[in-house]
Amino acid sequence: MSNFKLVDHPVLRHKLSFLRDKNTGSAEFRSIIKEMSRLLAYEATKEMKVTSMTVETPLATANVDRILENPIIVSIMRAGNGMLDGLLSLLPFASAGHIGIYRDKFIKNTVEYYFKLPDDAKGRPILLADPLLATADTAIACVDRLKQYEVGPIKMLCILVSPEGLERLHHFHPDVEVYGVSKEEGLTADGYLLPGLGDAGNRLYHSN
Repeated sequence: MSNFKLVDHPVLRHKLSFLRDKNTGSAEFRSIIKEMSRLLAYEATKEMKVTSMTVETPLATANVDRILENPIIVSIMRAGNGMLDGLLSLLPFASAGHIGIYRDKFIKNTVEYYFKLPDDAKGRPILLADPLLATADTAIACVDRLKQYEVGPIKMLCILVSPEGLERLHHFHPDVEVYGVSKEEGLTADGYLLPGLGDAGNRLYHSN
């Protein structure tokens, strides 16, 4: 699938091994998610637009590049919040937005409970953050809402993705690029990734 970018690196695979380990506590889990988010963002922003300029060094002048784009990092709450600090530390000039959407198993549909973007979101590139892309129900709903605001290109940053989720997301939104560290074997009957790392939100914020 051309719009899925597998970010394969020994450091990321090493860190992922600790995320998968059920004995990794919340504090370490949060720290690793933050570190991996920075590395994902580094890969996803390789083609950002820059402008050339000249600056004075302590010894001479130098031609340098500075980034022109002003992206918005959008966290899919609540697990996406675990990625937000890492992404902003790499891209301190970016703005942040939040979307709260969950899938209600009783009505079998997504429910939005929070949505906040910067006022000048129109046309700006989006980095959509969620550690796990499983069924893709919430991701699709989030992209639907973002496109209502006429944002620019959307890239989704994940740690783990499922084949089923990728297929569904790209069925509805083939233009969204997804960056992930691992494509998993599949999903359980309850929609959890296999082998996965469990419930990312619980592991981020509930101490063992």
